[in-house]
Amino acid sequence: MTFCDQFRDGDGCGLGLYVHVPFCASTCDFCAFYQTKPTAGSVSRFLAVMAGEAGLVTCKRPVDTVFWGGGTPGLLSARALAELGGIVRRRCGGRPQEWSVEMTPASATPERLASLKEIGVTRISMGVQSFQPALLEALGRRHTRQQAWRAYERVRAAGFASVNLDLIFAIPGQALAAWRADLDEAARLAPDHVSTYCLTFEEDTALFVKLARGRVRRDVEQEAAFYTEAWERLEAAGYAQYEVSNFARPGHHCRHNVNTWRMQEWIGLGPSAASQFGGWRGSNVADLDQWQADVAAGRRALIDRVELTPRTLAEDSLIFGLRMNEGVDLPRLRSRFPAAPWEQVGLLAGRLTEAGIAILDGAGRLRLTLRGRLVADAVGAQVMEAMAAAAAA
Repeated sequence: MTFCDQFRDGDGCGLGLYVHVPFCASTCDFCAFYQTKPTAGSVSRFLAVMAGEAGLVTCKRPVDTVFWGGGTPGLLSARALAELGGIVRRRCGGRPQEWSVEMTPASATPERLASLKEIGVTRISMGVQSFQPALLEALGRRHTRQQAWRAYERVRAAGFASVNLDLIFAIPGQALAAWRADLDEAARLAPDHVSTYCLTFEEDTALFVKLARGRVRRDVEQEAAFYTEAWERLEAAGYAQYEVSNFARPGHHCRHNVNTWRMQEWIGLGPSAASQFGGWRGSNVADLDQWQADVAAGRRALIDRVELTPRTLAEDSLIFGLRMNEGVDLPRLRSRFPAAPWEQVGLLAGRLTEAGIAILDGAGRLRLTLRGRLVADAVGAQVMEAMAAAAAA
């Protein structure tokens, strides 16, 4: 059995390609992703090294999905976007089924959008976060809501097959009424996909410092109210929830993310990009200069490099699969990873169903209830504990 055969599911064995573009003009207060300010020299060097790293990957299968994240991929010039697109196309072995690019409202210029459309991008994911000026300021965002409106109009006019808007909730100082207003405004614009993320306080961010100093605080009960409000309002607007934070109109779910959550394979290119490919998982170093040195020496994905065992794959398939509304087909997962500790998984499934957090149907599919989706992170922690207990036994 090949590594790819282990990952076959209803949609076949997808191969993803993730490209991390590390450049940002400024750092948002909540962002913990690796980034650096661009210069003409650093961008040129990034493109050259990216071509070199792509050449280090040996893969006979075509790439099904592509995702450019960051950083701010849209910060590259139209010419640089075209050059990066050429590198990706050569690696893909053809035109991918889905090609997503993250953009900010300020970066969505007609020239950049035309370049992205020309290279074959099918999906734009725009980080709006909020339409409220005070909340944008609280997040350290540099765009205005007027820029968000104009950017959305430009993206739509460019004719991309799918458009996503990112929104953030549980922002310090955000009232439930303001969150409702953001959801209603997003629905009015009618994107194909909406992602709603609860604000997290990551270490080494300005927001975490504010939390540590008592300048802001978390309200877990209010977070639950924000979650529920999003699910109800977006469903009423015609969006189907398919993952805890993601909603789509029919045919517009993010294939790249679904493939990742199902523990299929993906190749990561760029500083800090992660890969799961060929039986191992690892990340590139989160440093532009060191990444360049690694590629020059013929090395890639050296950080946190681990061999993928059946227990690891089963554990992650459960954690991420239970975040999806479809849940996890336990018999199918057991056939993929028979060496995993399925007795412990069965006991955990029983505890979750008894607590009303999950439902196990007659076919063996385990799904979280509404109550369970509200505590999906805690469920993931329970999966990890069950797997660790089995390993220690």
